[in-house]
Amino acid sequence: MIEQKKNILILQVFFLFVYFGSAGITSFLSVYLSEDQGLNGYQIGTIMSIGPIVMIFFQPIWGMLSDMTNAPTKVISFLCVTAGVLGLGYLVIDDYHWLIFLALFFAIFQSGINPISDSIALKYTGERNLNYGSIRLFGSLGFGLAVYLIGKLSETPLGLDVIFYALFVTLLLAAIIVMKAPKERAKQKLQLKEGIKKVLLLPKFILFIASAFLIFGPNLANNTYFGLFVEDSGGTFAGIGTAFLIAVLSEIPFMQAAKRWIERIGVLNVMLIAGIVSFVRWGLYVTEPALWIIYATAVLQGAAIGLFIPAGLQYVRDVTPVQMTATAVTLYTSVAHGFGTWFSTFFGGIVYEVASIFSVYLFFGILAIIGIILNLWLIKLDKKNDESNPSNAVGF
Repeated sequence: MIEQKKNILILQVFFLFVYFGSAGITSFLSVYLSEDQGLNGYQIGTIMSIGPIVMIFFQPIWGMLSDMTNAPTKVISFLCVTAGVLGLGYLVIDDYHWLIFLALFFAIFQSGINPISDSIALKYTGERNLNYGSIRLFGSLGFGLAVYLIGKLSETPLGLDVIFYALFVTLLLAAIIVMKAPKERAKQKLQLKEGIKKVLLLPKFILFIASAFLIFGPNLANNTYFGLFVEDSGGTFAGIGTAFLIAVLSEIPFMQAAKRWIERIGVLNVMLIAGIVSFVRWGLYVTEPALWIIYATAVLQGAAIGLFIPAGLQYVRDVTPVQMTATAVTLYTSVAHGFGTWFSTFFGGIVYEVASIFSVYLFFGILAIIGIILNLWLIKLDKKNDESNPSNAVGF
């Protein structure tokens, strides 16, 4: 029991540092590229969209390397150190084209950190019937604390350079801590190519992926543009950090409540609520609200993301056979988190350049309403299937 508590604490601290490190570059890099580097909307959108698209291709590669070497902690330690060092490159490079290359290589190594972190934690908690959420919420805590503190520190003589110092230090600490994490090995290796073919034959899964792409993608892309939105609304760097702190920390109670909601009203209805909350939030931002309203409604991010993440994973598990779950989760993450974020980030940059930051949220709102329609279609299909064949009803 003492050893188990020690391992849980190690994983919690590790998640705290990993998400603390990534928070600054996720939330403030667009502001840094605009304010310190003088890049325009097209250029910012291009650089910020590199990470999500790289994630689609390199997440499975790092995952397979972790399985083949049977050394996930060594792989993730290497990724943390390499990403931390590459992050310092932003302090010395000021040419747009070289920044693209830097963003590319940084994304290649950074993309493997979160999925392998989740894999380590899921394997450990799953085999011992422990609560994965009690570990993952430290990631949200780390992210929230980071954006608040970095927002404060960015108004000191350090300026926005603090983003990259914080990234390097916290990822270095994470690399050291993860070497003490429990070593868990997957019982079965993922046959990615074969599994993808089988999963793509499931119509409900494809419809779900499309809905998640349209609803969840803009929510992650918002991390790129929210800082610019707060700034254009009259907020300071510290204000950006405060808004992010409220938004991210509010995810924790919704993540904890999601399981109860899913059991009570069904997984698709929980996803529908998350989609509606997202649409309401984007619609509000289009109206150019007062700064206090932005701060007050930042909690809507917690509702949208905090509900959608566990509900999305639950639905993937429900509609795919057990032996394909890992493949389905990989596809879901790559498309909804990776390609969806890239699409929303890249085209959001174009909208920002030709119109305004408020028009970016109009674009997000259009995507969300289409995603809601697909979600309603999916609910209708599920009801028809349940009526025609009760054995197909989703169980919890």
